[in-house]
Amino acid sequence: MSLAISRRRFGLLLSASAVLGTHAPAFAQGAWPDRPIRLVVPFPPGGGTDLVARAMGQTLSEHLGQPIVIDNKPGASTIIGTDAVAKAAPDGYTLLLSGSTSFSVNPALRAKLPYDTVRDLAPIAIVARTPLVLVVGKGTPWQSLPELIAAARAKPKSIRYATFGSGSGPHLAGELFAMAAGIQLQDIPYKGSSQGAMAVIGGEIEIGIDTVASVAPHVRSGKLRALGIVGATRSSMLPEVRTLAEQGLPDATFDAWYGFAAPARTPAPVIDKLARTVVATMGNPALQAQLRTQGMEPVAIGAAAFRAQMEGEISRYRALAHRAGIAAE
Repeated sequence: MSLAISRRRFGLLLSASAVLGTHAPAFAQGAWPDRPIRLVVPFPPGGGTDLVARAMGQTLSEHLGQPIVIDNKPGASTIIGTDAVAKAAPDGYTLLLSGSTSFSVNPALRAKLPYDTVRDLAPIAIVARTPLVLVVGKGTPWQSLPELIAAARAKPKSIRYATFGSGSGPHLAGELFAMAAGIQLQDIPYKGSSQGAMAVIGGEIEIGIDTVASVAPHVRSGKLRALGIVGATRSSMLPEVRTLAEQGLPDATFDAWYGFAAPARTPAPVIDKLARTVVATMGNPALQAQLRTQGMEPVAIGAAAFRAQMEGEISRYRALAHRAGIAAE
């Protein structure tokens, strides 16, 4: 072997070593995690997603042996916080906890995002669902879902329902309900949950579609009547209220949910450990009780099923938006 060839091979080995050293994943240089983990929540403090993050943070920290630091990054319908995670280093030290708005609604309804949700995020686990419930004011004549549907069929677009704006969860849920029932409703945008609920209670509009946690007190007080749970399963806060699917409208199901994700290309061993840890955390009875008091249903759905649900919902909501002419604001 010539001296020139030997030197060339030695140089290639040095180059390869430098590349491997630069891009070696964090877990190869020490046991992951060995420092605090940042959990990005793309909502302000105090909201549903933030409550899930803080409820789970302490238990996750105990399992992983490192602090979980909550980083609230609200704005632009969760896009700011989601983008921060999608573009973070894929080392397991920056995670996302967000609702289905980030994972399926935004990519379905928004033509331009600064990231590709499917390509740039690695699902870890879905940990909770927040059922939506269809309610009517006590001054309305309808005592059941069939009565409401019959009235809507008799006078198309005469019955109004509250949304939080075009492309919001209640808007999508309302359109799914209308299409499944073969009726036409009129969506009316409000600034938030409390304003929409007050509009229904005051008789300004007829229907509200909101989280069980938001409207259950009004249902129990008699100010509102619950005609159906929009989600896949009944709610522990209103267990007597049947789902729309149970009442013959399976295509009207709309689930709001919360999930953990990491930047794509996060090492598989880190994702696997996170998924196992999150699932173990969700088995904590105290945590489950805490989530239920907030109107959430604890679940433990792994990475593969998470990805399948996310991609399925993107396709479903994109088709719905096209049929109904929905454009996110």
